[in-house]
Amino acid sequence: MKPDYSVDKYVRMLRKDKGYFHTFIDRPALAAGVLVLAPGEEDSQVPHDSDEVYLVLNGDGFLQIDGKDYKISVNKVYFVAKNVRHFFHGNTRELIAVYFFGGQTE
Repeated sequence: MKPDYSVDKYVRMLRKDKGYFHTFIDRPALAAGVLVLAPGEEDSQVPHDSDEVYLVLNGDGFLQIDGKDYKISVNKVYFVAKNVRHFFHGNTRELIAVYFFGGQTE
């Protein structure tokens, strides 16, 4: 398995493709990927069966976790417990976040 990854490479790929996220590490104990949402694009994710952490690299808007909105800030980390409803919304700039799961993705 390769030890280094370029977030920029996956951001460019997602800008061209129809999806808005890409998991580039998918191991039994850890998964990691990048999420890119254009302004107004819907984040349609469902609750996951693993805890998750997001590191926001760019953008604005909100991350709703269990019905409460948290304002997005660049270079801020957000924790979402497993099986908790959450989604990004209200961004007026492109949102880029790296995510980490404690286990395999669904």
